[in-house]
Amino acid sequence: MIERDFGALDFDKILKNAEGQMSRMAELQTSVAELVGRAEDEDGLVIVEFAGGGIKELTLHPKAMRLTSGELAERIKIVIEEAAADLQRKMNEMFEEAFGEDNPMRFGTDPEGSMEMVRQAEAAYNRTFEDLMGQLDQIRKRMEG
Repeated sequence: MIERDFGALDFDKILKNAEGQMSRMAELQTSVAELVGRAEDEDGLVIVEFAGGGIKELTLHPKAMRLTSGELAERIKIVIEEAAADLQRKMNEMFEEAFGEDNPMRFGTDPEGSMEMVRQAEAAYNRTFEDLMGQLDQIRKRMEG
């Protein structure tokens, strides 16, 4: 009988974690598709609902027509940005709730921190790969000997 010593690697745990992540991602995909960011200007003249595909709803109060075209255009742009930011905030909250510290959405808000995380992940991957290759080499040697 061949002994299978994989050291500290717990493949069942790794698979369960991966399955859990995939399940959460599938649930989040559905939930994110339903999210809507909302904003309105201080006077309530411009209201915007913003979803993943862009502007879902744009409501202009009749009094908004009293503004100059430039003023109205500026308010619309600002409210669209605020609605998009509201959508982003809701998505971040949803991902933080689902993933905690491992929230993949945080990479978009902190590019330098993201690069540091990538460097750390790469170093961890390299160490894990080297350990795994060493263990596989030991297994090969045992099987040959």
